Order: sequence, then C-alpha cells, then structure tokens
Amino acid sequence: MDFGRDMTKTPGIVAKSNIRLVDETHLGDDTLDRELCLKANEAAKDLFFGNDYTTSKQATDNSEDEETLKLIDCSLYNEQHLPPARRLIQPNDLVVVFESFNDLNFVYATPNDIFSNRNGHFHHNDFIGKPYGCKIRSKDNEGLGFLYLLRPTPELWARSLPHRTQIVHELDASMITHYLEISPNMTVCESGTGSGAMSHVILRSIAPKGKLHTYEFNKMRVGKARKEFEGHGLGHLVQVHHRDVCGKKNLLAAKNGANSEEGIEQSAEDDALTDSATTDVDNDDMNEEEEVDDGKGGFQLGQAAAHAIFLDLPEPWLAVPHAAYTIKPNGRICSYSPCMEQTQKTVAAMKQNGFHSLRTVEARLKEYYVDEYEMETPPSDLLDIPTEEAVSLEKERQVGGTQKTKESEDKTDNDIKVNGKKRSNDSVKGPSRKILCARPFAHMRGHTAFLTFATAGNKLRPDPNASLT
Repeated sequence: MDFGRDMTKTPGIVAKSNIRLVDETHLGDDTLDRELCLKANEAAKDLFFGNDYTTSKQATDNSEDEETLKLIDCSLYNEQHLPPARRLIQPNDLVVVFESFNDLNFVYATPNDIFSNRNGHFHHNDFIGKPYGCKIRSKDNEGLGFLYLLRPTPELWARSLPHRTQIVHELDASMITHYLEISPNMTVCESGTGSGAMSHVILRSIAPKGKLHTYEFNKMRVGKARKEFEGHGLGHLVQVHHRDVCGKKNLLAAKNGANSEEGIEQSAEDDALTDSATTDVDNDDMNEEEEVDDGKGGFQLGQAAAHAIFLDLPEPWLAVPHAAYTIKPNGRICSYSPCMEQTQKTVAAMKQNGFHSLRTVEARLKEYYVDEYEMETPPSDLLDIPTEEAVSLEKERQVGGTQKTKESEDKTDNDIKVNGKKRSNDSVKGPSRKILCARPFAHMRGHTAFLTFATAGNKLRPDPNASLT
C-alpha cells in the first residue's frame, strides 16, 4: 500500500539557507572578519541547540564534540514528503477487484495468472500496466463481463480480505483511531491480530516511522499475517508476535497447581491445537522471527514503551495489568468487547490499574443512498391563495351525500377564480430540474461491539510478571 513507501527528500527553505559553521582555520588576519565569523558560529549553535547549550559549555569550559558540531549544517536537513501515488499497476501489486456493489475481492497481479468469477475469466497480464480505477473486460462471454481494479486502502482491504476471524469494521476502526489519538511515528501495541483489518488502519496512521507491535496467540494466523504485511509493503512498520498477552497458561497453572492433572491436560490440549494449526503454514513463514510463548503474558517491550494500546480479546481484563505496565504516562488504551459483561470486568480492571477518564461508546452506522432525480416544477398558478367563493364550493363538494348540480360542478372544475384569475385544469407544467436526493438503506448494521477508552495515569505501574519469578 502507498502509505508504506519511503518518504521522498527534497531541499527546502531550511536546506537552501546555507546556515553552517565557518571553519575558523580559514579565517584571515582581518580582525573584523574573524569577529564576524565567530559571532555567526555562535548564532548557528544557538539556532540548532538553543541558548542553554552554549551557556552550559561556557560555564563548564568543556571542549565541544566534533560529531555534534557536524550537525550544524542546514544542507543535512531536507524536507520529507509523501511519495506520489503509483498510478499504474505493477507486477505482484495488491489490487482490489470490484465485482459489484457488495462484492469485492483481491488479487496480486501475477504475470500469466487468471482471475475467474461469475462474470468471466480475467487475465492478470491485462491488469499490469493499467491505471488504478480502470474497467477490464472478460476474455470470454464476448467481453460482456467486466470488473474494476481499485487501489488498495485499509477500508477496501477490510471488505475483501480472507476472514480468519471476525474483523473490526471501518466505523469502529475510525472511532478507535480517533479516540486513541494515534498519529505518525507512534509506537502502538495491538493484541489480537486476527485477520489484520485493524492492523492496516493503525499502520496508515503511524506511518512513515512508527512501529506496530501486534500479538496473536494462534501460530497459523501469525504466519499468515506476516506474509500479508510483507506482501503489502508494510513489513518495516510492523512486528508480529506469537504470544498470549493475557498469560492464561500461567494463570491456569497458578490456580490449579503446577502438577495438577487439570493444568497439565489443558496445557497439552493448547499445544496440540497450536501444532495442528501450524501444519497449514509454510515453513518460510514460521522461521522468520520465531518466538516461543513462555505463558507469562505481557507485551515484552519494557516499561512505558507504547503510546497507545488496543485490546481485541475475549478476556481483556486479564491483559489490562500488562497494558498498564507497557503504556506511557497519559497514553491511551481501548478495549473492543461485544458483550456488556466483558466491558464491566474490563472497566473494573482499568480502575484498579490506574486508568482514568473512562468512556464506553457504541457506534451504529446508518448509510444513505444519494443520487440525482429529475423533478417537475409545479405550475406557478397553483400557488395563488383561493378566494372565499372557491373555498365554499370546495367544502360543498366534500360534504357526504350532497347533491351537486351541473352548474356548481362546472363552476368548480373550470371557472373557479383564484385571486381574481380564472384557473384552467390544463395548467402548463413547469420546466423539470434535477435535485440531489438521499434515502436511507433498507437495512442498518446491527450491534458490533462496545468500545471502552481510558487514559493512563502519570504514575508508572509495576510489572505483573515480576511477582511470578
């Protein structure tokens, strides 16, 4: 995806200002020139390091570091810009395929491959070199079948990705990104990688120099997520960990005893499920950054290492103590829970671990269909106010069982005067005009989850695993 590409550097106003240190060994014997250059060097140091740096050096009479002085050169500081979006599809690029309004798919544009659906067969060679957004005709069915090739975004990827688990949809994802106050170059932790839909949303927000640490206890999903991130050009922004941040194995062993039959059977069952799930994953995917889950839980990043944490877990309250240890002071945390009982337990755990400003919200999306409709302008004579005679005749017609005379009907239908003007039934229709109208969709997406947001306190929290050693 385009937001994963490296920034481009161009000389800006700062780089072109030519502010730098003047080498004093090249100064002549002119006293005025020497004094002017020395003052200019002091001004450059103040500009780059501030007055406090110059004052402290003068007070301590320390020799200045040569490596530090080399930084005083504006030519080193170019402006960084987002690279221009790639207009044409290249080999192995991710392409979102628009089949119909509700049907989206995806392909990696591979030479000589064929994408088939109910509309026909589409050759990947026809995709490569075409611009995003173009329309491609099928090779069979006399070219009647067609599809559109769309540029991938986190929202389109969420609608077309292979579902390994339930995903966070775009409305909840936008709420999470906003209330977690995620911005570029942040370090964010996500527990519950799943299908990776929310991961892509976070990665777009923290690019270009941020880091996402996403955790998944299922080894099969870990391998598939790593492969997808690399294929989308986002591998340098994310690190996928095979780990259960809740530490349920360790909690189960502490509850039932290390040698209890129940604890041993449960651990063996979990290991068997993990091994069986791993059989479908390529060896190349699993050998990369191989990790072993020690069962203790936690994020293993150290204290106060993350700016924000997102929890999408069945039992998020078990991960809250570890999140309180990992999050920075005044950092933001969010828990995504479908049930109110989960939310209540999570809120209680957050309060016990120093979080404040708690807020739980539920977002519902009501979509509208917007289109232009052609409507006729009503005749202007219908807007006139009727006279008392017309009103009385109309009332007479509406009285049930009243016998109407031919004379009154003729007068009512043809000869009613409105504000002194005769109105005819053959009114001239006004000119038609197009009006932009909106109507709601027949169905609205139901409940997805409760989003609980909180802010970490200023006090650093202890490591919950410290008491286990």
